[in-house]
Order: sequence, then structure tokens, then C-alpha cells
Amino acid sequence: MKTLIEKIQNLSSSPVLVVGDVMLDRYIEGDVERISPEAPIPVLLSRRSSDLVGGAANVASKIAGLGAPARLVGLVGSDEPASVLRSALAASGVDLSFLVDTPRPTTVKSRLIARHQQVLRLDHEDSSPLSDAEQAGLVAAVSSAAQNAAGIVLEDYGKGVLSDVVVQAALRCAAESSIPVVVDPNGRNFARYRGATVLTPNNHEAALAAGLRDSRELAADAGAVIAAQTGSSVAVTLGAEGILLVSPGGDATLVETRPVDVFDVTGAGDAVAAVMCLALAGGEDLLAAARLANVAGAVIVQQFGVGTLSRLDMIRYVGHVMGDASHKVVDRSSAARYAEDARRLGRSVVFTNGCFDLIHAGHVRSLERARSQGDMLIVGVNTDDSVRRLKGPERPVIGQEGRARVLSAMEAVDLVVLFDEDTPLELITAVQPDVLVKGGDYSKEEVVGWDVVESRGGRVYLVPLSSGDSTSSIVSRIRNERTT
Repeated sequence: MKTLIEKIQNLSSSPVLVVGDVMLDRYIEGDVERISPEAPIPVLLSRRSSDLVGGAANVASKIAGLGAPARLVGLVGSDEPASVLRSALAASGVDLSFLVDTPRPTTVKSRLIARHQQVLRLDHEDSSPLSDAEQAGLVAAVSSAAQNAAGIVLEDYGKGVLSDVVVQAALRCAAESSIPVVVDPNGRNFARYRGATVLTPNNHEAALAAGLRDSRELAADAGAVIAAQTGSSVAVTLGAEGILLVSPGGDATLVETRPVDVFDVTGAGDAVAAVMCLALAGGEDLLAAARLANVAGAVIVQQFGVGTLSRLDMIRYVGHVMGDASHKVVDRSSAARYAEDARRLGRSVVFTNGCFDLIHAGHVRSLERARSQGDMLIVGVNTDDSVRRLKGPERPVIGQEGRARVLSAMEAVDLVVLFDEDTPLELITAVQPDVLVKGGDYSKEEVVGWDVVESRGGRVYLVPLSSGDSTSSIVSRIRNERTT
């Protein structure tokens, strides 16, 4: 049986189609120090602003960040928010060739935030019914984008894109190709999604659609009503409690999650839909898909805004919850893939290497310094054969598995990769780090791979060394003490 980490590693890497309401999440942050003299309202002094993709755009971005090609179908205007969206989505690897232009404005949600607390949200949108031209364009885009797709996500925020005609077009394409459809639904009429594989409403949305009181105790009843209406499975998201799976027959199973510190719930539902679709497209059953979706949601709520998500983020979370860091020890191709995922999300990758025989305080300080230079630290470790060629037949003192396992337990280290060559050049070439770190006893030109890194705009960082930071000197002292 595959472990949860293995299931994360095996999420589908095939194309996924996302159809729905595309929007821009704009955050305006500042300080509130006085009340307006014009009205009893706070005055926000703006300090900074940031733009993040939202709605269906966020789902597509999450899918791309998880290493699967994402095709996005939605409406965008010819305005500044659309340009921002297109630029951000293109940078994350989302296929924008299926977006449909519209004369209506691009949907923007502007959040005014004072010291991490939302003061006001301002929505700029036109959610009127689709024109004939818009609807025809969306249906044609869905039909084209569904070709060879492994799954479909319908992301409905009630902004008008997912009309009954567009929904039916997507469901028809899925049925013809026998691929899963995950729906993040909206409104009261969930029957229009009949034919989908699974619907993922939160508890409030499920209660509204089922015509029941919004209560945790009635979540199973709400799920059963919706399942009967649609013939689909229902995954009612319950926040910190997890996901309640309700089968078309009405049977309910609670898939629990581990509690985490919640910073911002924005975008958690998008991440759940994205991962659930990738899991189902990869051949997992609904129970496994719900477990994986729980992990994705937990990763997102610990971040500000819609957050970022990669397979490594999910694996880190599972490893932390399970208290087992052995998942950090990976092969070269996996390290290269995780590094590529990190760069796609705008993160910088740091690489350092060594024998790490008899790990001491100097190693710890160097690794912490290395990690501070970027967002992700990959450590290359010489195998036993490599160490013997470099250090002599009496080294290493500790075998390669032990050295790698100790390094993986360090918080500063994200991945550990064993390499058998005399130098890490091939590993550096595979990983393509943004920052190459080595001890200060080297000059830059003596650091293996410095030219590879700098040729693509990266840099070399030399860590200042402390006296006595040497495994060889420690081994020598031990031997001297044993002979005296």
C-alpha cells in the first residue's frame, strides 16, 4: 500500500482543464492610526499593495505549481487587472490560450488590510448573464481545451462564467473521455452539476443548497440531499475538522485532518479542488483524494492570501505531522523536479554540498547560513565510495545512509541528495540552483559549479568559517586521545 507521501509524489502530471470565474485578488496593506473626520470610519494609510490570482485562476496556478499542465478557460477584460493576471499566470506556467476576451471588466477583489486584519473588501465585477458571443466562445474553448485532458475542475464563484450551457459542455466532454470532474459549486441549485464526479462545497454552501440550517451536526444530511440531487459524491469541507465524504447512496465518512495554526483561509477551497482532481486523475479513490486535499488545505491556511502550493510543500507537511523526515532524502531526478517546482512558484533554490562525516556545530551553522540565502536548501552528500576516494580508506566514519538521515532531520535542510562522483558538478547542473554555497576557505573560482550557476544569473555565497570547524581535526583528536 502506498504511503501518503508516495501518493503525493504520484499525483497526476497530465493536463487538467480548469473552467470558471477568473479574478484578481488585490491586497492593500497599511496602518490605521485615526478615525476619519468625515465619518466614523478608520483611515487606512497605505504602505504596500500586492496582486494575486484568484478563483479559477488560482486553481489553475495551484495545478501548475503541483507539476501538471493547467489549461484555463474563463473571461478576462481588456484592462489593467487582466494584464496583471495574464503576466502572473504565464509566469506560473498556466496555458492561457483558452481564455476568452470580454468587454466586461475583469473581476477584482480588493482587500484593505490593517496589521493583518481585513478592514474592508471592495469588489469590482460584472456578473450579468453571458452574452451569446461570450457563451459560444466559452463552449468552444472548453471543447478545445478538454482534448487529452486527464481531469476537469469547475470553479464556480457565481460571477456568470459557469452558465448551465457551459457547465453541460464541460460535463459532456468529461463523459466522452471518461475523466473525473471536480466542482467547487456555488448557489442553491447543485442539480445542474449532475454528472460530476465530486462536489466540494463548504458546510455553509452545502446547507444553503440542501435547504437546511447551517450546522455542523447537519453536514451529513446536507451532503446526502446534494448527493441525491446530483448522483455525485459530495466532499463537504469542514475547516479544521477535515472533509466529510458523502457517497451517492448517502453513506458519510469523516476524513479528519490535523489542526494547524490558521493565518488566512483564503484560497483553501481552491487548493482542495485542485489536489482532489489531480489525485482522481492519477487513479486514487475518493478517500485518498480527500486525504490529500486535507493536506493541501492545511498548507494554504498557514500562508497569507491564496498562498503557494507544491508537492514538496505537501510532503513537508506530512513529514512534520508524522514526525518522519526521511522523505527529504531523494534521488537526483526528484531533486531537480522539486527545484523546478520551486522556481515556478517564484522561490529561490540554494545548493551546498559536502561529506558531512561526524556532523558538528560548524556544519549546523553553515547549513543555517545557507538556508538564509533563499527559500529552499538542497544538500548534496558524497556517497561512501566518493568519500573514500577523497579522504582515504579510513573514511567515512559514518555511512552514507546515516549521514543523509541526520541531515534530513535538520529544519534548515529541505532535500538531501547522495552523489557518487568526486565533485557535485553533475548534481548542480541537474538542480540548477539560484545560489551556490560553500565554506569561506574557498575562493569563488575554486567552488565547483560556480560558472554553471552564474551563467544563468545565480550567485555564489561563501560562508565564514569558525575555528575548529573541521571533521578531520575532530577525527584526529579522537585518534590521539585513544592512543594516549
